[in-house]
Amino acid sequence: MTRVLLYRALGLGDFLTAVPAYRAVARAFPTYDVVLAAPGPLRSLATLTGAVDTFLPTTELALPTWPGPPPQVTVNLHGRGPQSHRLLESMRPGRLVAFGPADGGTGGPTWRAAEHEVSRWCRLLQESGIPADPADLDLATPASPPPVRAATVVHPGAAGVARRWPVERFARVAAVLEDAGHHVVVTGVGGEKSMAATVVDGAGLPADRVLAGRLDLAGMAALVAAARLVVCGDTGVAHLATAFRTPSVLLFGPMSPVLWGPPPGSSSHQVLWHGDLAAAAPPAAGPHPALLAITVDEVLDSIRAAQSV
Repeated sequence: MTRVLLYRALGLGDFLTAVPAYRAVARAFPTYDVVLAAPGPLRSLATLTGAVDTFLPTTELALPTWPGPPPQVTVNLHGRGPQSHRLLESMRPGRLVAFGPADGGTGGPTWRAAEHEVSRWCRLLQESGIPADPADLDLATPASPPPVRAATVVHPGAAGVARRWPVERFARVAAVLEDAGHHVVVTGVGGEKSMAATVVDGAGLPADRVLAGRLDLAGMAALVAAARLVVCGDTGVAHLATAFRTPSVLLFGPMSPVLWGPPPGSSSHQVLWHGDLAAAAPPAAGPHPALLAITVDEVLDSIRAAQSV
């Protein structure tokens, strides 16, 4: 079987920003088996891209268990190398599409530090002779029904403490939304149950509005796809809102939305960022100063702009 391997062994946001690249490769090699190597929990979303034929679970900078002869083409969507380049070169692919120059003899387009993550991988392909459309971000609607329809999703968590807006402010926003007729639910991963419960309690919501730790990624995707609104920080859930065209208000701190935010020009995705504070020294613990500068009133005003409450 003729195969092309896409290597993207990173998290949810990384996975979603590379969707246009997956589709570009699938269009360029229509008779190939398109194989995506990525963390196992992302399998359910891979099917929604319409570009992946085979999913191979793997972890960062680890090779998946590869069936049969080497891939005819391997596309390194992981980083600039050299570690990931060497890893994929060890599979002896017929062709490696990757940024360069890098150790191990790999040449290719030049890496640019200040580049939007979606544009980065599309440019890698375009400069390697594979047309790609950075706007091709939408995911198909999940087949499974959402746990709650037309909910307003408040997601207070984030991978790093510096990217977490204070929970008491999320609670104040949730209370205003609920009073305005929204059905607010609070999401998060298993380790964020306490944070979600604090938001629900502070907003005066019923305890069953805590969905943190209760949804797998497929369930979370179905929830966001059918949601009325998403309010969250710079997280993978923000990228889900973009992928499903769900109105969102996104709170950025140390990272610029110019590099990781939704496509510009969409009024349904409102981004808050105090860029003048982005270079401030990060705290030893707690939210970044640029994130702390975002007020509750700013968030509520942005919600009205994204979708009238």
